[in-house]
Amino acid sequence: MKIAVINETSAADKNKDVIAVIKGRGHEIINAGMTQSGAKPELTYIHTGFMAALLLNTKRADMVVGGCGTGQGFLNAVMQYPGVFCGHIITPLDAWLFTQINGGNCISLMLNQGYGWASEQNLKFIFDALFSVESGCGYPEHRKESQKESLQLLAAISSISHKSMADIVRALPDEVVMPVLHYPGFAEILDVETIDDASLEEAIRRRM
Repeated sequence: MKIAVINETSAADKNKDVIAVIKGRGHEIINAGMTQSGAKPELTYIHTGFMAALLLNTKRADMVVGGCGTGQGFLNAVMQYPGVFCGHIITPLDAWLFTQINGGNCISLMLNQGYGWASEQNLKFIFDALFSVESGCGYPEHRKESQKESLQLLAAISSISHKSMADIVRALPDEVVMPVLHYPGFAEILDVETIDDASLEEAIRRRM
């Protein structure tokens, strides 16, 4: 699995903690966001939400691990985009249930509020739980089929209720698009010329 870790400015100093607990699990890690507090340019949760959506919609990442101070800002920002199914994960039980029931492709972590002694251990337990069960398999047993049907319906709703990602890229204001597309190293991750979706490839290229 290709996992993109995307930290925004208020939680940039937690990037090392998130990377540390994902390493060694057999996944490819893409460290796409901020890696230290005070670095320039700054990415807010508005920018990291857009960045996450780009990586998921271009299939550069299978899952995005994001968040912010409370986890709420990134959650709200990233859910504005098509094909993104994000959970607000605070405890290992949240992660365990989210994987099975919601089968999402994005999580939002609370990285400042309540982040103190042994929080890095809580992060480890969250990822232990997140990767311990089959994604979208359903829970409990008697709800499995219904929940699988709900996942399919949710994907259909997302497709119907959003503009295409290409249209979104064309329409978003410069203050959202430019800091992301020109963030150091991000163009290389996107590798625009090899994006399968021709319309999205053209839209991104025109904004760059």
